[in-house]
Amino acid sequence: MHDEIIRINDLTKDYGNGKGIFNFDFTVKRGEVFGIVGTNGSGKTTTLRHLMGFLTPDSGSCEIMGMDCRRDSSKIMKHVGYVPGEIDFPDVGTGTSFLKIQAGFLGIKDREYINTLVNMFKLDTDASLKRMSKGMKQKTALVTAFMSRPDILMLDEPSTGLDPLMRDALIELILKEKQRGATVLISSHIFKELDDTADRVLFINDGKQIDITDRSSVTDEISQKYRLGFKTEAEYDSFISSTCFEIDHKNKQYLHIDLEISPDSINDMFEEISQYDLRYMKYKPFTLEDHYTEIIDKGGKISA
Repeated sequence: MHDEIIRINDLTKDYGNGKGIFNFDFTVKRGEVFGIVGTNGSGKTTTLRHLMGFLTPDSGSCEIMGMDCRRDSSKIMKHVGYVPGEIDFPDVGTGTSFLKIQAGFLGIKDREYINTLVNMFKLDTDASLKRMSKGMKQKTALVTAFMSRPDILMLDEPSTGLDPLMRDALIELILKEKQRGATVLISSHIFKELDDTADRVLFINDGKQIDITDRSSVTDEISQKYRLGFKTEAEYDSFISSTCFEIDHKNKQYLHIDLEISPDSINDMFEEISQYDLRYMKYKPFTLEDHYTEIIDKGGKISA
């Protein structure tokens, strides 16, 4: 049975002028990957900084493993690997020097796993920390966060500066950590990494919670989208005028339309389109980004 390892209760930090986070209330279960998604400035980093004990809330509370994040931060940090949203390394020379210092601080004597991570991210540890590119700094921060195999990983925009191949390597690593039993909290504005990893996702906008979604429900319990491409304008017009299905998008220039189909109407759709000579039919998976956009378009809703 999963227990709650992270608990945020009515957390508020008001910076004025509508900036901050307001009445955040959620829990993260042991062993799950929990995502926080929203636009830049929506409150993702502020939330993680409270969990790391860097900020004192105006009201409410946050706990990790039953300990207060502000009061007991030194105890909590023994169990947490953290990638900050803004990376600023101390001036200790090379990446190798920094990783050695961190390994010593964490009591890591066997460097085999550190070397595995360095190779995975193709990190040049001989480079000067001050001269590293943004991507190399991000890789160094990732190695530092993961190298002790912590119980909890706090990742604030972890794929910033990574190319697509390295982003895929990060996703694979997160899934391995979940399999190991680690709890992972990821804040991101990149929906794909949460599509591929998260069990549940908190959607936020302008410092407010708008929804908490179980990832599987996004694809299992909602309408599916299909794109149909027609060979002729006549058939394109004929389908639009006669179909009983909801048309989500039309493009007459390219003679394609997007349909939104409920799961129990799939067979009816195939029966109808069998009367047409299509150029193609493409299934469009419903993503977390679609879900987020849909909620925002409807004016948002406060999660239960």
